[in-house]
Amino acid sequence: MSLIPTPTSVAPDPDLSRGRDPESPTSGVCRPGPSRAYAGRVPLPRVARTSGGHVWGETWRLLVAFVFGLAVWAAVQAQLDYRGADPAFGKNWLLVDLALGVASTVLLLWRRRWPLAVAVITAAVSGISSVSVGASAVALVSLATRRRWRELAIVAVPWTLAGISHALVYPTEGVAVTLPNIVIGVLSFAVSVAIGWAIGERRAFVASLHERALTAEREQSMRVVQAQLGERARIAREMHDVLAHRISLVAMHSGALAYRTDLSPQEVRDTAEIVRDSANRALTELRAVLGVLRDVPGPESGAVGGVGTGAAGAVGADSADRQAVRQLPEPPQPTLRDLDILVAEATSAGALVALERSGDVAEVPDAVSRSAYRIVQECLTNARKHAPGARALVRIDVDADHGRRDHDGRRAVLVTVRNGIPPRGESEPAPPGAGLGLIGLTERAVLGGGELTYGRDRRGDFLVSARLPWAS
Repeated sequence: MSLIPTPTSVAPDPDLSRGRDPESPTSGVCRPGPSRAYAGRVPLPRVARTSGGHVWGETWRLLVAFVFGLAVWAAVQAQLDYRGADPAFGKNWLLVDLALGVASTVLLLWRRRWPLAVAVITAAVSGISSVSVGASAVALVSLATRRRWRELAIVAVPWTLAGISHALVYPTEGVAVTLPNIVIGVLSFAVSVAIGWAIGERRAFVASLHERALTAEREQSMRVVQAQLGERARIAREMHDVLAHRISLVAMHSGALAYRTDLSPQEVRDTAEIVRDSANRALTELRAVLGVLRDVPGPESGAVGGVGTGAAGAVGADSADRQAVRQLPEPPQPTLRDLDILVAEATSAGALVALERSGDVAEVPDAVSRSAYRIVQECLTNARKHAPGARALVRIDVDADHGRRDHDGRRAVLVTVRNGIPPRGESEPAPPGAGLGLIGLTERAVLGGGELTYGRDRRGDFLVSARLPWAS
């Protein structure tokens, strides 16, 4: 079962997008990393609406606008003063008012596509239709959620004129247009704008949380992928450095057994013993690397979910095996202090290797010392493969307190390996290789803050030079 959940699409929320600029995205694809590195999804502030929920959301808003308009119409009708007017006019105008109110309410369906136009039209119609007042208020609130002062200033003009016109069309006892009418119109405009502005602020805040959640998931996914790639590269370097040396010894000695017919029985036994010892060491080091690969969190930690009951026994046995491996003492990693053993192994294989040291290798930290050892090991392996019989010189130069330092005061160890290059036609064909050894050495040196160069020098020898610093 895959550890990486299936990517989940987050559909855009129509209400969420109303509170933001059209250019701002409201949807995306969340790709969380593996559960062992990132448990659970970032909670999103909203989920996508279904079509039924969207229809109901529009319906109740239209009902609220229409009911509010009817309430305003009833309050106005109770205070009308049509003395001296034609009774038939009042009845006919009642139907016109109701029809305009229904039309204004239906017009709200387009308030998201043309918010400014709908707000201006409903505000103008509310000047002659009491039922349209509710639709005008909803349109103004919807426009205010966009939080654009220029649009609100445009709507303020027909809204104010509508209040004056409404007082003229529906006169009450006394003066048609009074100061309270104007004050009520201004206050209703301000309240509607404040409500819409607050809704817009909240939507913008929710949208920012939404974007932060998506960004967090994307960044976490990238970190997991980068960590996995880095770990794969590190394991590849370790396996190459560990196995290439041992396998090259096996290949060289087994080749000697195949082509040397003048060996004495004792020499054959000694060579076979070296082959067996090198193979056993290669297997031991390979098990150590594979043990790290298999040492992952088990089902009890939640890293692997959905394991079937049929595999429970196998999983339990595998966990027990991993636990038993963890309890075994890990062999120490080789460092510069083990160079004598490495040179002795290379010499026993027929290589001509000289070792020179300057400074105390015990002062070098273990991490730097291990990297330096691997560099020497890979260089000697390459020398055996590509320049058999050529003389190799290994030099380790540890900076003392009075020696060379970086500009920031760091000390460093300088590793140089030089070997001759046989003329064309004199050397045997080199064993096949992927050409990744020197690349891995360069990566190892750079990861430690150092540098590595390789190539032919002025004398025609092949020279590998690495400088590995550390904080003093």
